[in-house]
Amino acid sequence: MLVRLLYASRAVDTSPEAIEAILAQSRTHNTTCGITGILCYGAGTFLQAIEGGRMAISELYGHIQRDARHKDVVLLHYEEISERRFGGWTMGQVNLSKLNASTLLKYSEKPELNPYAVSGKVSLALLEELMATAAIVGRH
Repeated sequence: MLVRLLYASRAVDTSPEAIEAILAQSRTHNTTCGITGILCYGAGTFLQAIEGGRMAISELYGHIQRDARHKDVVLLHYEEISERRFGGWTMGQVNLSKLNASTLLKYSEKPELNPYAVSGKVSLALLEELMATAAIVGRH
């Protein structure tokens, strides 16, 4: 049973080193657990979609909620899926500070990442557009 979970959180430490440490840990852990996904960050806010087996995703989300590097963790969207949408990445990333503001403005009131102010479906649509426009980088 495959599922997709979308959540938002705020970084406790927004330094590039802290962001890279989160990505490196994700890539190492997720590969062994069959989890794929994408992480967007901008102005201290994370938007992440993770896909994989139901138990693996549930366990990972529970860990994220307890992770001292994250605060204000909010579940935005959860669904059973028939196939992965972000299967090409162990943990792809998007740095929204390098993105055209019009892409963000298309999905929100202001040209900034604020998944707390939009629906989970809108945040998922943003991620799908970023994937379609090759804004996602990272190790496969």
